[in-house]
Amino acid sequence: MSARRFIVVGAGIAGLATAAALQRRGHDVTVLESRIDTTTGAGISIWPNALAALDQIGLGGAVRDSGGRVTAGAMRWRDGTWLRRPSRERIVKALGEPLVVVRRSMLNDVLAGALDSGTLQTGIAAEAVEATATGVRVTLSDSTTRQADAVIGADGTHSMVARHLNGPLDNRYVGYTAWRGIADTGMDPALAGETLGPGCECGHVPLGSEHSYWFATERAPEGTTAPQGELAYLKSRFGSWAEPLPQLLDATDPDAVLRNDLYDRDQARVWSKGPIVLVGDAAHPMRPHLGQGGCQGLEDAAILAAFVDASSDLATAFDRFAAFRRPRVQSLVRESMRIGQVLNLRPGFVSGVVCRASALVPEAVLTRHLASVAARSAFRAPTAASA
Repeated sequence: MSARRFIVVGAGIAGLATAAALQRRGHDVTVLESRIDTTTGAGISIWPNALAALDQIGLGGAVRDSGGRVTAGAMRWRDGTWLRRPSRERIVKALGEPLVVVRRSMLNDVLAGALDSGTLQTGIAAEAVEATATGVRVTLSDSTTRQADAVIGADGTHSMVARHLNGPLDNRYVGYTAWRGIADTGMDPALAGETLGPGCECGHVPLGSEHSYWFATERAPEGTTAPQGELAYLKSRFGSWAEPLPQLLDATDPDAVLRNDLYDRDQARVWSKGPIVLVGDAAHPMRPHLGQGGCQGLEDAAILAAFVDASSDLATAFDRFAAFRRPRVQSLVRESMRIGQVLNLRPGFVSGVVCRASALVPEAVLTRHLASVAARSAFRAPTAASA
């Protein structure tokens, strides 16, 4: 198969991984990113389904070496009462291997480091795309244009490429906000998972032996900030909860706490048209409750590259990719939304009752479902028939 010229718009997880997957298959790839500094975020959990995708790209080992391997799935109430306490052996057997928790900056370094020199071009915004008789023309923020055989939109929830294919796509505040941070202390791996309270969700996992990644969500008016500082507010809110959350907050740099309001975006009806295709959040943004946003972007990267190599026509490859990926991803988008809605039921005690009732669900049922979402076996590369 002859090499094709691709322009990837966006240097997030999906964009960098897609570029690496295509470049390693011999294609000519340029990644355009409007930001100068692409090292954003705190930590991220790479579940075994995404590790399997990274293995197909050829970067699984590097990612495993960059983070800590843990099992998650434990769930407690804010007073320390166990709601769910699966055994490590059961989780690892179901998933195929432990998940990897890594700093987003480290993941970015692994993905970007796999690209040829000059592939990633920052400080350049793609402002318009147009299909031509020979491929695609991209208009940039400096008024110049670039030509390629195809464009891959990996430009996130506010994707210009998604709006080119679909028209207006509205973002709607979901009613709650999320905080994330990295604590300069280790934690008991047996507590890796979540601690819940009425209308609140907190997660915490080891990030190696000397650091831990945590997050918290809570209902709040859109656009607000804590007058006393975000970390000070979180300490006042969660300081009386069971460990490890108070310990982790105490060991977190106040200036490194991230706060982001959460939004739902209209789902893209069109993922591909001719020589233009969407991946990652540009195609299927989802709430964070399943930990699958970045993971599904990694699946996209590996699977899109496989479809490209299996077809002599890029438009056909992109259409087949979209048809193959849409059923799995859309079910995860819906499930993540439902989890968020349950966790944030009003009044708060209602969400508490529902969350505590989850302890009644048989462990085997929950483990089977987790495996269907995040196990190595949940990642399915296209077969010759589907490609």
